[in-house]
Amino acid sequence: MAASSSVTLSQALLSRSLPNHGSKTHPNHPSLFTPTTSTTPTTKFLKSVALRPARKIPSRRRMAVCAAAVETLEKTDTELLEKSVNTIRFLAIDAVEKANSGHPGLPMGCAPMGHILFDEVMRYNPKNPYWFNRDRFVLSAGHGCMLQYALLHLAGYDSVKEEDLKSFRQWGSRTPGHPENFETTGVEVTTGPLGQGIANAVGLALAERHLAARFNKPGLEIVDHYTYVIVGDGCQMEGIANEACSLAGHWGLGKLIAFYDDNHISIDGDTEIAFTESVDKRFEALGWHVIWVKNGNTGYDDIRSAIKEAKAVKDKPTMIKVTTTIGYGSPNKANSYSVHGSALGAKEVDATRKNLAWSFEPFHIPEDVRKHWSRHVPEGAALEADWNALFAEYEKLYKEEAADFQTISTGELPASWEKALPTYTPESPADATRNLSQQCLNALAKVLPGFLGGSADLASSNMTLLKMYGDFQKATPEERNLRFGVREHGMGAICNGIALHSPGLIPYCATFFVFTDYMRAAIRISALSLAGVIYVMTHDSIGLGEDGPTHQPIEHLASFRAMPNILMLRPADGNETAGAYKIAILNRKTPSILALSRQKLPQLAGTSTEGVEKGGYVISDNSSGNKPDLILIGTGSELEIAAKAGEELRKAGKTVRVVSFVCWELFDQQSDAYKESVLPAAVSARVSIEAGSTFGWEKLVGPKGKAIGIDRFGASAPAGRIYKEYGISVEAVVEAAKTVLS
Repeated sequence: MAASSSVTLSQALLSRSLPNHGSKTHPNHPSLFTPTTSTTPTTKFLKSVALRPARKIPSRRRMAVCAAAVETLEKTDTELLEKSVNTIRFLAIDAVEKANSGHPGLPMGCAPMGHILFDEVMRYNPKNPYWFNRDRFVLSAGHGCMLQYALLHLAGYDSVKEEDLKSFRQWGSRTPGHPENFETTGVEVTTGPLGQGIANAVGLALAERHLAARFNKPGLEIVDHYTYVIVGDGCQMEGIANEACSLAGHWGLGKLIAFYDDNHISIDGDTEIAFTESVDKRFEALGWHVIWVKNGNTGYDDIRSAIKEAKAVKDKPTMIKVTTTIGYGSPNKANSYSVHGSALGAKEVDATRKNLAWSFEPFHIPEDVRKHWSRHVPEGAALEADWNALFAEYEKLYKEEAADFQTISTGELPASWEKALPTYTPESPADATRNLSQQCLNALAKVLPGFLGGSADLASSNMTLLKMYGDFQKATPEERNLRFGVREHGMGAICNGIALHSPGLIPYCATFFVFTDYMRAAIRISALSLAGVIYVMTHDSIGLGEDGPTHQPIEHLASFRAMPNILMLRPADGNETAGAYKIAILNRKTPSILALSRQKLPQLAGTSTEGVEKGGYVISDNSSGNKPDLILIGTGSELEIAAKAGEELRKAGKTVRVVSFVCWELFDQQSDAYKESVLPAAVSARVSIEAGSTFGWEKLVGPKGKAIGIDRFGASAPAGRIYKEYGISVEAVVEAAKTVLS
């Protein structure tokens, strides 16, 4: 690629801002260069606040290492560094105070590590937050989001202006109450539900490791960045964090560095009431390198040294336990739960200003601090320019790899990729849609460079193995089969991180449909954060048979149809399965769930991939003038039943339309004219059939129609017997039809 086309790649990334749910942005943020500053803490803090006496740190010089930097910093003195750290603290204090809502304690305690990360360590370009090779930062303890907003503001991100800080947590604000990638450019992932962020970070680090293994060449390391994450005590308690961190240790994700804000305070008080385990030993057992910074309040050099040590460990992720004081600097509320989730109050704000010798007005940034941080804009541009030049050299030598890399980094799908999907005829053999799904997965893996995924220890049952690839493991990170083990919740959140790392990475993950209950929170975050993860969910109904009600989903279809920004697809045969995958691939900002059968199903006449795109469509009809006597509606394995019932009713002289309703959400997006062509308002005689809850079907069958389904738990027996006992049958549809026609 010529230099000019390299720039085009970066410009393409810059232009890919995702529309949010109410204003104007998308995810992706952090990172810069790596100078080192030295400081001796001089500000006078209450001894009761400090965890340990601050040790004297010898002064050192700090040189910017960015090759094309406009400014060279000769020295950052102690006073300026502490003024910068306090600027971060007071931006958080002032924003929370103005909103009278928020969590000031974490930003006050984590300001030193935040400053060192954003000002000294990370590589990023504030004016192009989507530059591919930026370092990624995740605030897993998302309630402390004013830390992140303050850092983005100081670093020069256009998404967080002074007015945004002043409108913290307000309607239409780009500084919402928890970090949201679709609202605030520079925020990589949506966090807040505790533990989700660290799991997302594992996905981000996995993506970096995988892409580096696939694309880097000697002297041309175009993929080379770190993932940094701040986790709190609450994140450490959540099970999802342990699931994801167990995998990170197993995979040896050496470029994942987590900072554990060890402040011993949660909402209910000191963590000793419920959380007394040795987090250090647990993470060592999970395969992490563990470092303890005992003075996170003023031990700046200790934090720097820990980061340096973490970067030297290449074969393990690192957890840096940073012992801090929540609400550091507040004379009366520091080290207490009262500073966790409430504004300090005017009186305590004044006391904190006096304690930290902060004489400035609210939201004021001292000029020397502003000037110090302003260098990140030119340095970030220089970092990106250097990377663009590197990529230009790369493309000259490795054209095929560069083309695949561009597909992944820009999200532009290869031409005619959908032609790889298989097609079927009514003469094709009957098969379970889980098996047909595997044919689609393997076809897509051949044409989509960013396609990868796996299962929660069920690959041989979900049929999700990519046969032409090996397993992503510590020694083989270039492979595309992800072995998640029995960790559904962590699996979903890791896939969110993968999807949000690069627009052309398309992750899928799989388990039994009923076990979406274990990962529902991660799926909800997929939908909220516009992460187009593909959820391959097999054993979709009572049709799985003998495993019984614990494994038979009943209410799950209805529950996901109620979730915003998600496509709930239930294909009936091969063509619909292929159509479902086409839709899932095209919708990169909307996750898709494919509910697939264990039992064999016939290839039905009238189904099509094109029909799936409409959500609901007619597969057979012997009426004219859009006036059938009766409309039968089915999904998945029950579409066959609807089709057979239609044949029986036609023999009795009725005009019957049979409709496949693969995806409610897609049908809702169609024009009123199209909807009328499928479900004419004048035809009130309607019957639906689906092996799941009837909840919601009333909107399609209407007040005079009838919904056949299951509104109780399943049973353990062969599938055929269960269907008969539960009335999911041709006979039941025919009887219901007679009722609605009378």
